Amino acid sequence: MKTTNNTILITGGSAGIGFEMAKLFSEAGNQVIITGRNKERMDKAIAKLKNTTDIVSDVSNAEDVDSLVAQLQKDYPNLNVVINNAGSANYYDMTEPGINAFEKASEEILTNYLSIIRLNEKLLPLLKQQPEAAIVNVSSIVAFAARANGLPTYGASKAALHSYTNSLRIMLEDTPVKVFELMPPLVNTEFSAVIGGENGIPPKQVADDLLAAFENNEYEIHVGNTADIFNNFFPLSPKAVLAMNGKL
Repeated sequence: MKTTNNTILITGGSAGIGFEMAKLFSEAGNQVIITGRNKERMDKAIAKLKNTTDIVSDVSNAEDVDSLVAQLQKDYPNLNVVINNAGSANYYDMTEPGINAFEKASEEILTNYLSIIRLNEKLLPLLKQQPEAAIVNVSSIVAFAARANGLPTYGASKAALHSYTNSLRIMLEDTPVKVFELMPPLVNTEFSAVIGGENGIPPKQVADDLLAAFENNEYEIHVGNTADIFNNFFPLSPKAVLAMNGKL
């Protein structure tokens, strides 16, 4: 996958991992579009970025997504990379009475899984028109190694995203669209502060690993110590998945 002269959409691009990806790719000679729900945060992010524009948009809102897709089709017909980075997480003990685990899980499933399916589906016709294109789904180490406490339904939403990403990659293998999955461990961002994010890796490392994966067409990107945990906890390698589908 080429690393320059792309037109890249990054959801949740105003802070954390998304901001670092926007910074890295924009400085590498790509046109970047970031989205987010908070206009003030978006304005602050844009002031620090070059070759980047912003669109205030909530990936979990159907009307916002329709408006976003229409604007991308009109103003960015060369869009060829979609990085699904926006996410939602709730830190709680789902066994406590009155915790409203269903509502928290519903929010996470919508943002971290269903919204990605919706946006990908709406943008795939545009992506398929490009000579080379990519979808990047940002999952997590907790997709296959559950925490003892704190993020029970967030992990479930990322596990669903991991499974969907594998299926999407197989179904698009005969098209120009490559499908990447970025799997960070704990990252030091505002998003992860409540679970000890200060002990995590810097968000720039995640962005750097994604850029390297583009260069090498490495579709499953195990950032930091994710590789060790993945190999210990997840029973099927990418080759095994392909074998199950008669691809090897």
